[in-house]
Amino acid sequence: MAGKKGGGGCLLLLVVVAAVIGFGYYRSQEGASSDAPEQPGSGTGGGTGRYVALGDSYTSAPRTGKQAGEPPGCARSDNNYPHLLAASLKPKEFADVSCSGAVTGNLGGAQQTRDGTNPPQLNAVNADTTLVTLGIGGNDVGFISLAGQCATSDPNSAKCRAQLTAGGRDQLAERIDATAPKIADALEKIHAKAPKARVVVVGYPTVLPDGNGCWPSLPFGGPDVNYLRDSLDKLNRMLAAQAKAHKAGFADTAAPSKGHDMCAEPAQRWTEGVLPVDAAALHPNAKGERAMADAVRKVIS
Repeated sequence: MAGKKGGGGCLLLLVVVAAVIGFGYYRSQEGASSDAPEQPGSGTGGGTGRYVALGDSYTSAPRTGKQAGEPPGCARSDNNYPHLLAASLKPKEFADVSCSGAVTGNLGGAQQTRDGTNPPQLNAVNADTTLVTLGIGGNDVGFISLAGQCATSDPNSAKCRAQLTAGGRDQLAERIDATAPKIADALEKIHAKAPKARVVVVGYPTVLPDGNGCWPSLPFGGPDVNYLRDSLDKLNRMLAAQAKAHKAGFADTAAPSKGHDMCAEPAQRWTEGVLPVDAAALHPNAKGERAMADAVRKVIS
């Protein structure tokens, strides 16, 4: 029995590592390029105004639809929540410049991906912009990169929490606090570039269930599931607070996605697990993106 448990543990770790490596295709690094292309803007017809979507992979939504826009390395889907919103709002102009792997630094600085350079996302925001959605911050904290670190063959393991709270510090809480002024700065810059725009900060959905998770399908120990879920809640509270302090709306995607986390039954799942079917691992699928679009729509309606 001990040999079987060890073999299962190795398999679980390999699965999670493979999932993270797979996500690495979409992951990118902040960089600069003098010959970066201009940001795309596509007319959708029938309406007025300009909608600009900024964000990371929870906005770009890799593998939920066909590739949209350039560069291919951003893994931007034509079925993500910005495209779903644009289809219903029908603005005169629409620019989705979200990019997988983006951090707050990529709002004002170019992002080098595995396949092409994404210009500074804020370049797409101009004086004609009437709506901006901003979904970013998770990569600054480093949640996705923790998948391999937290994977375990022990359902009671707390190795991730122990490592990140060693010495009386909470590293994730510190990272969230450090990201807050970056979100504030981004919102101020958006308002300065687009004084007529309605700005909505889009929170992160519920990806982890209440309780101790669903080991081994989600190979994280119960204490780590609780710690990571609480940290995600802290990130969303920070985003909501910054939105309120800087004259922006906040789209709560966590509340409506309760019960649709990566441990839910496949038909009810809005976020994929480590063995994804309809999206990138640990990311919203098409149902999740529709729910995120609905959450934004409620804020702007």
